[in-house]
Amino acid sequence: MERVSTEALIRLVFAIGLYIFAGNSGIVSFGHMTFCAIAAYATAWQTCCAMLKPITMSGLPAFIRDNTFPLLPAALTSIGLAGVVAFTSGLILMRLSSLSASISTLALMFILNVIYSNWTTVTMGSSTIVGLPVYVTIWIALGCAALVIVIAYLYQVSRWGLMLRATREDEVAAQASGTSLYWSRLIAFTLSGFVAGLAGVLFAHFMGTVSIANFFLNHTFLIVAMLVIGGMQSLAGAVVGVTFISVVIELFRRAEVGFSVGSMQMSIPAGSQELILAGIMLLILIFRKAGIMGGKELRWPWSVRDDGTVAGVGQVRLARSANCHR
Repeated sequence: MERVSTEALIRLVFAIGLYIFAGNSGIVSFGHMTFCAIAAYATAWQTCCAMLKPITMSGLPAFIRDNTFPLLPAALTSIGLAGVVAFTSGLILMRLSSLSASISTLALMFILNVIYSNWTTVTMGSSTIVGLPVYVTIWIALGCAALVIVIAYLYQVSRWGLMLRATREDEVAAQASGTSLYWSRLIAFTLSGFVAGLAGVLFAHFMGTVSIANFFLNHTFLIVAMLVIGGMQSLAGAVVGVTFISVVIELFRRAEVGFSVGSMQMSIPAGSQELILAGIMLLILIFRKAGIMGGKELRWPWSVRDDGTVAGVGQVRLARSANCHR
């Protein structure tokens, strides 16, 4: 259960990273696994066994190939690299329209997958890099999840978060009131790239291995499904979606292995987990298009509020923006 919970928390970090951009902009990004993979491989290059790297990854620069770096600097530089790639690619991708931007992020992931799958002297191709130190515990994952929730909240109540959500609701009206569509999207895309990089580092040092197969379509669609089911337009929706789907996955995974009912040993057919997940997504999309949370945010202790109704300065800004629009 501790391992399952840790894995769910790492998924939560990635889902919140995706929410920072997709939830606030309304553009579904299918390519955020790119930044996760970049950070995972970067930390593997720095922390993997120094005796293996000259043999299996001879194409690495000499200062990386012949040295092993401390864990914290390796993690920070890997996250930074993911953020820089997100910013660089975003300079081009964020100029595209909503649908074009979504498709282009998917193309970005395919490009990285092809390069990393064939760059054998640096990434070992489709083989698995082993020997990474395993230091991610449930408490480290929980601390990182709490940190990114705070980051996502501070961003969405900030000036830039409010402007980005304004473009999500009405691009023309937002631009007419002075909001920069391009820069508001680019800032969110870059920030979400940093958070996705953190998820990649956590995953690499939780598994102790890195393989390009772990950073492709399966995990991408799983995280998108979590956001859709929880509600893509609220931070609470991301948390609820990850929690709900993680519980469903674990329950049906155990049911596929088998369970006892009295003296009988029962199990469900292999692959039922994916079918049930697909069925849940269809039901959510049919009967509750906005997800479980319906675009609402949790507020202490037990009430909910609309995504746009934020307290304090954010509420004042929202009112001023509405007045200017009128």
